[in-house]
Amino acid sequence: MFGRKETPPAQEAVDSASRTHEALRAQGKGAPTPKRSVQEAARKRPLVPSDRKAARDQSRTSVRDERARMRQALDTDDERYLPLRDKGPNRRYIRQFVDARLNIGEFLMIAALVFVVLSFFQSVAVQSAVLMAFWVLIVAVIVDCVLLRRKLKKKLTEKFGSPNQGDLWYGVTRALQLRRLRLPKPQVRRGQYPS
Repeated sequence: MFGRKETPPAQEAVDSASRTHEALRAQGKGAPTPKRSVQEAARKRPLVPSDRKAARDQSRTSVRDERARMRQALDTDDERYLPLRDKGPNRRYIRQFVDARLNIGEFLMIAALVFVVLSFFQSVAVQSAVLMAFWVLIVAVIVDCVLLRRKLKKKLTEKFGSPNQGDLWYGVTRALQLRRLRLPKPQVRRGQYPS
């Protein structure tokens, strides 16, 4: 139109502003402080990309690739792509220690399923025996978890100095899961304790 100045596209404005910002940063001490408007312009980024459909497709593919890498890492125990809660040498040691051990908590879900099935019987003797056995199992699981926590704390203190926050709880919750359903997948056989 007549009398209007054409504005550059948003990406070009951002690129030029970021170059200006980098140049201002490179000056260091001894240079005058840039104006606030110049600094703010250097930090601006477009909120909406120019091609929204392409940006959405790119975002979807990157998220899908990231999920696939994470899933592969959960199967192979690849440290680079594991979720944050599973990363680190402490967590690897805890996983190996728990997976090498026979935990009573692994069988709690199976026992709960058996308890539900047997509770349909009308016999009071059967129901009371099943209920008593289930309570004994729960107490045994609690004792096993306390012993596991103490052993883990001792082993982690010997190997890494002291356990990080959440390490012991991580080991206990892993011990309560069925071995086949644990993620990351167990990488050691039973009895193959880490050194």
